[in-house]
Amino acid sequence: MKSKWVKLGMVVGFLAASLIIGSAQEHQKRTSSYASVDSNEPFATVMARMKAAKAEVMRRQMALLIERYDLSRKVSNDVTMFRGKPIPVGPTARLGPGMTWEKLAEMPSEQVRENGLFPKGFLPLPHPNHPEGGMVFPKMMIDELVKMGEGNRLERFDLDFDLPDHFLPEFPPAMFLTTRPDLGDVSQGKLVTLENYYGLFNGILNPKQLDGLRLLVTQFPQQQFNATEDRRTEIASRGVTCFDCHVNGHTNGATHLIGDIRPQENRRRIEPPSLRGLYIQRLFGSQRALKTVEDFTEFEQRAAYFDGDPVIATKKGVNILDRGSAVHDMAEFEELLDFPPAPKLNLFGRLDPTKATEAELRGEALFFGKANCASCHTPPFYTDNLMHDLRVERFYKPQIVNGMLATSQGPIKTFPLRGIKESPPYLHDGRLLTLEDTVEFFNIVLGINLAGQEKSDLVAFLRAL
Repeated sequence: MKSKWVKLGMVVGFLAASLIIGSAQEHQKRTSSYASVDSNEPFATVMARMKAAKAEVMRRQMALLIERYDLSRKVSNDVTMFRGKPIPVGPTARLGPGMTWEKLAEMPSEQVRENGLFPKGFLPLPHPNHPEGGMVFPKMMIDELVKMGEGNRLERFDLDFDLPDHFLPEFPPAMFLTTRPDLGDVSQGKLVTLENYYGLFNGILNPKQLDGLRLLVTQFPQQQFNATEDRRTEIASRGVTCFDCHVNGHTNGATHLIGDIRPQENRRRIEPPSLRGLYIQRLFGSQRALKTVEDFTEFEQRAAYFDGDPVIATKKGVNILDRGSAVHDMAEFEELLDFPPAPKLNLFGRLDPTKATEAELRGEALFFGKANCASCHTPPFYTDNLMHDLRVERFYKPQIVNGMLATSQGPIKTFPLRGIKESPPYLHDGRLLTLEDTVEFFNIVLGINLAGQEKSDLVAFLRAL
């Protein structure tokens, strides 16, 4: 009997030890929320290693994009952005063999998920190098700064931007002010930088607003662009400016990884949203739900520039902005940025029947009717200033894609649709390359079963906003 109890005790002890060891191993597998501060590898060695790996990293990302999308240049010359760039036309997302958009829209989410039929172009889009992450700028932005005498300060030695230029906003974009609509494009077709902002805006802005703009075009250290050995530029960098991404108060389609999430594979690609119409918005950040633009401005400098890690921020040169002066001045300017003109809309943000085409009017009726878009995108600026969870994960199984875990995304901010044709690609991570892709995506996700002509009409309305 005693032997029996001894054996039982040994088994219990073994199981308990196994659980403790298993728990400890699981704890060891969990990555830290903090990045390593010490760089044990010399900078020259890091740069050489990453340069050598760059071709394979970019090959892998471009292979993914080609698998997901038709990347050929298809544009509309009938409808252009404000300064004349043709808008991209889709849909570009590829369907599986024998599949059509109509068939896919009729299937329940469970069937799509179990059979792997959800278009890969509708899955979350990974960063060009998701395990590494960081800000990556389009070549057009890098080249323009070189021409302006600022050098290739936004070029990384380890990565290039991945999406073709014809899927990006026009560059440089126009800039409009709520206080001076009589001036039209106050940027005069130029890229606004520290070198020219004063000449362009002195006499148009008040002194506080002018200083706010100065800060928005001033370089501050950032995770990949800084003066330490832990950087991704060949020479030490002063950093990036707010307008390096939000160019002229709009966007150039640059990419980054959101700093709010851990571990790395769960972080999401984001593209900088346009700052146009900031004065009507009440939530800031695609998922952060910050309540004021002052909060957002301060948050970007204190944390988002450094992947949400204040320890790393201290090492690389965090820029602590004074809330009562610098932050306030920057916010005061940002809240002057206006939407582009929409000549077919009336005072209430609806189409003027005397100016709109039949297709646009049919699209408007769908937007407020069958398509149910207006449930979230209410006029005149086409946002409800709330957040919504589309639960897109109903249509696909969790999967690793180039180092990113494609899984549930949670609630996302309702961005304004005014001027939407000016800011491709779409959704918070830029996975939807055209307005046609966007309509197909929501037709499936919301289960609204639009016919082919109805989808074309809806796109026509969106182009008029």
